[in-house]
Amino acid sequence: MTGVDQEVSGVPEIDLTDAEVLRDPHAAYGQARERSPLARILIPGLGQVWVVTRHESARAVLGDPRFELNADSFLRPDVPEHCLAYMRTMSEMNGPEHTRLRRLVSPAFTARRAAEFRPRIEPIVENLLDDLPGHAEDGSVDLLRHFARPLPMDVICELVGIPEPDRPQWREYGAAVAAGSGQGFAEAIPGIMAGAEAAIARRRAESGDDLLADLIRVQAEDGDRLDDTEMVTLVWHLVIAGQTPTNLIANAAAALLSHPEQLAALRADTGLMSRAVEELMRWCGPTLLAIPRYAREDVEVCGALVGKGEPVTVAIAATNRDPRAFTEPDRLDIGRAAGSPGHLGFGHGPHFCLGASLARAQTEVALAALLRRFPDLALAVAPEDVRVPDPGTWRLASLPVTL
Repeated sequence: MTGVDQEVSGVPEIDLTDAEVLRDPHAAYGQARERSPLARILIPGLGQVWVVTRHESARAVLGDPRFELNADSFLRPDVPEHCLAYMRTMSEMNGPEHTRLRRLVSPAFTARRAAEFRPRIEPIVENLLDDLPGHAEDGSVDLLRHFARPLPMDVICELVGIPEPDRPQWREYGAAVAAGSGQGFAEAIPGIMAGAEAAIARRRAESGDDLLADLIRVQAEDGDRLDDTEMVTLVWHLVIAGQTPTNLIANAAAALLSHPEQLAALRADTGLMSRAVEELMRWCGPTLLAIPRYAREDVEVCGALVGKGEPVTVAIAATNRDPRAFTEPDRLDIGRAAGSPGHLGFGHGPHFCLGASLARAQTEVALAALLRRFPDLALAVAPEDVRVPDPGTWRLASLPVTL
C-alpha cells in the first residue's frame, strides 16, 4: 500500500502525509504491523518516532517505566504566564510524584463512582436530544455539532460543579479545546483556569455533591491533600482528556448506522450496550497514535535499540486490530466476548486513562438514549465524505443524520 515503505534495516516507514495513510490509517498501520512489530514515522515537531504496531509489545512498552511521558510529549499553546503553573498535569508526571496524585484522585474515578454518576448524565443527554429536531437544516441535523461535541463539557460541568449560568461559556471552551490547537484553544485556557479557581473556592466555602467536594473531603481525611494549584490542574486535565467521548460517540454512531445488522442486534438487546461500547472503542476509537513516550535509557524494543531520549509511540489503530490478539479483528462485532487481552483505546499501565469509566458510562448513556429516541435515525451522508484527514485521531468534521 502507498504510504508504507520498507527501510534497508527492515523497519517499515509510515508516511503521515500520504493520502492513503490519511484516508485509511487502519489499513496503513495494519500493513506495517504485518511487516514488523516496530515501524518509524516522521511527526512534525518531534522528528523520527519509533512506532510499536503489535498488541503484546504495545502493552509492554506502555507499562514499562523506562519510557516516560513528559513535557516534550505534548504540544503546548502559547498561554498567559499565570496559567503555566496549571498546565503540567499528571500525564507529564512519573514515579512517586505521579503515584501520589493518582492515589489521591483515583477513588473519585472508579467504575462504581461512574455508575453512581450515571443518573446525572442521563438528563444532560435527554436535554440535548430534546433540542436536536430544532437544529435540523434541509432535513438533516449535525449529530456531532449538536450532540456529541457539547455533551462531554456539559458532563464535566456537572462533575466539577460549574454553575448553570456559566455552562454555555464552558461549552465554547470545550469546542475550542476539542479543536486541539489554534488561537481559540489558547484563548480558552485562562477562562477555564479562572472558572476552576472559582469552583474550588466555592466548594471550600460550602458543601456540595460533586468531584471537587469529594476530593476536598477525602484528602482532608487522608492526611494528604491537593493544593489549589493541583486542583485547578486536575480540572484542566479533565477538560483536555474529557473530550474523548466527543469523537467516540460520533464515530460509534456512524459505525452503527453503517452496519445495520449490528445496529439491529443492539436495538434488539440493549443489554449488549456495555459490550458494544468496548467493541466500538476497539474498532473505531478516536486514538490512532498514543502520546509519545521518551526512553529514559537505551532500551531494546522488538529487537531494535531505542536510544536514550528517543520518542516511542504505539499505533493504537494497529494494535486494536492485531489478529494475534483478536479474532477477525477487522470485523465490527458488538457481541464480541469480553476478556483478555482488552483493547488499548484507553491506554495501559500507570497512565491508563483516569476517566475511562466515566467515558464509558457517558458513551453508553448517549448511544442508548439516541437509539431509543430516534428509531428511524439514518446517515445523511457517507462517513468517509466527512472524515478529517488526521493521522493521529480518527474523527469526523460533522455527522449529518436524518431523525
